[in-house]
Amino acid sequence: MNRCVIFDLDGTLVDTPRGIVTTFAAVFGRLGLPTVDSASIRGTIGLPLPAAFAKLLGVAEDESRVAECVAHYRSMSRSIMLPMAPNLVFRGVFDGLASLRENGFLLAVATNKFSANAEELLVAAGLRDEFSAVVGADQVPMPKPDPASGLLVLNRLGVAPERAVVVGDTTCDVLMARAAGMSSIGVTYGVHGVDQLLSAGPTWLVDSFAEVVTAVRECL
Repeated sequence: MNRCVIFDLDGTLVDTPRGIVTTFAAVFGRLGLPTVDSASIRGTIGLPLPAAFAKLLGVAEDESRVAECVAHYRSMSRSIMLPMAPNLVFRGVFDGLASLRENGFLLAVATNKFSANAEELLVAAGLRDEFSAVVGADQVPMPKPDPASGLLVLNRLGVAPERAVVVGDTTCDVLMARAAGMSSIGVTYGVHGVDQLLSAGPTWLVDSFAEVVTAVRECL
């Protein structure tokens, strides 16, 4: 029977948060706004862009500066993020994915990005050919932590839930796995910390991609 590993993208395979920080900093620089430290920017990741910029600027979301920042971010993000993509891939990902494929695992991505954006990032990072399926938030009725993304991957690849595991850096990934009847591996090197991940009850918790590969082999 087929075995499948479903990966989150941002913060699991690719250090997109680092690219987001770089893009925010570029926006502030272009508009001549005061610099903001990286930790503060990372603390807004996951918020809608207007809320993130409003928080960092210390103003209301309806301030004109917020709209200006959002517009610049959207126009600059692709030109900044995609060229960075090969250098944003986490250590061990290339070798780890190749090893899993060589051992007969089907690999897939389930992300809350829109599918076109996910495909674009995977191609830019040099990872797209490793995956048999990529499911984005625009392909399902509800994004993670709803189980729809994971279930769609399983349906496309013909894999039973008990023969699949989800790998991700946030509680959304862990909760999606549980709702879909799959095991989960939480990675601590992404957005959510250990305590936050543990609150969702992952099957395994690991600190590196090399440990992801070991955990996958043990659970499937």
